[in-house]
Amino acid sequence: MKIAPVQIKKILYSTDLSDTALHAFSYAVNLATLFNANITILHVIEDYEMIEPQLSGLLQEEQWKAIQERYIKEARQTLTGKSRENIIVKEALTQFTANVQAEGQNQPFETDDVLVLFGDPAKKIIETAKEQNCDLIVMGTHGHSLIENILGTTAQKVTRNSKIPVLSVRLKE
Repeated sequence: MKIAPVQIKKILYSTDLSDTALHAFSYAVNLATLFNANITILHVIEDYEMIEPQLSGLLQEEQWKAIQERYIKEARQTLTGKSRENIIVKEALTQFTANVQAEGQNQPFETDDVLVLFGDPAKKIIETAKEQNCDLIVMGTHGHSLIENILGTTAQKVTRNSKIPVLSVRLKE
């Protein structure tokens, strides 16, 4: 059997802003460094009010406050459904990426884009991976509750329906 070489030039890292997703980011960065690949960061929003506490946990307090002050109008429009762009989330993820890059000089990586989309997370992840011509999807996966076993998690749906490989990373216990 001849083993074909694996070419990973573009990684889609999908985050739900959880600790598990943050742990998965380590894998995305290490793989990007190993393969000299670029990372596209994706967050799909279903409900802004549920993710705001998680966003603030990614950044230093003064960074989070500065982002909030600059985009309070956009945030209000998003909360009331008047805007389909969520600039505050995108800037927070961009700042988070800059923080990680500054701290990890021995593991340089490049981000192509930071995307914040609205809709069904599994569908948007798969669509984005195809549109961005990604070679690999990296995302966190959570434990299985009764509801998740019945309905399936986002990671399960992406793994089942993706045409490209998916690395789903569990948080260490």
